[in-house]
Amino acid sequence: MNDPYLAGLQVYRVGGAVRDARLGWPVVDQDWVVVGTTPEEMRRRGFRPVGRDFPVFLHPETHEEYALARTERKQGHGYTGFVVHASPEVTLEEDLARRDLTINAMAETPEGTLVDPFHGQRDLEARRLCHVSPAFVEDPLRVLRTARFLARYQGLGFYIADDTLALMKRLADSGEIAHLVAERVWQETEKALGEPCPQGYFQSLQACHALGELMPELAADNVALSQALARLDQLPEAGEEVPAGAGRGCASISMKRHEKRCKIACAPPTLGVTWLGRRP
Repeated sequence: MNDPYLAGLQVYRVGGAVRDARLGWPVVDQDWVVVGTTPEEMRRRGFRPVGRDFPVFLHPETHEEYALARTERKQGHGYTGFVVHASPEVTLEEDLARRDLTINAMAETPEGTLVDPFHGQRDLEARRLCHVSPAFVEDPLRVLRTARFLARYQGLGFYIADDTLALMKRLADSGEIAHLVAERVWQETEKALGEPCPQGYFQSLQACHALGELMPELAADNVALSQALARLDQLPEAGEEVPAGAGRGCASISMKRHEKRCKIACAPPTLGVTWLGRRP
């Protein structure tokens, strides 16, 4: 490694950058994990700490994120109920084990050598979204994230593995998913609406029983839901108005998608977005 700031450190590229590069998708952000060092050493090298809940640092020149290897232990409810442990003793495999899906639990050395203890490359080739471990059920946000990844990659033939869908159902049926705040649900939903196959997001939430808990208005009428999802394949062009006949409940959602401004006719009058205010 030629970077003097990283000389002597065990550094690995991780997560979405590894996944998307191997899928042939554009890599926008590079995330790195550093094994075997301390926050004090990172600061001594000129890295700037930015992590509030765990040690994350910005590179002095590239400003890419470098996180210290860590583990997480469930304590409490929801997606924030975790105790984080970061130390030089945490291994790369232990860090990867806390991730949601196997395709997100791959790492690469700076030279490009793949580190894949949970067979993410195999699942990429099989077009399978599969959980890393039974600890998947500790974080209800993973239900939404898995559904969102399906919205992104369904057009490539990806599907959710049966045992992973079973864990998603377990999370939904246990009531743990009710601890997600509406703002976080909307954040994932807005991202999913900007993916190539947003229907997959709502369909997978319906299949795992989460839609009725998170968006009861959408789950109340399967026929109307199917009609609304079908309209997502018929997005108006930039600047085109949603037809008046679409109904008062159509959600005109402005977002950047493929560098274009789009409006999404999301639902008929009976399928509003009042669920956004369902909890503080």
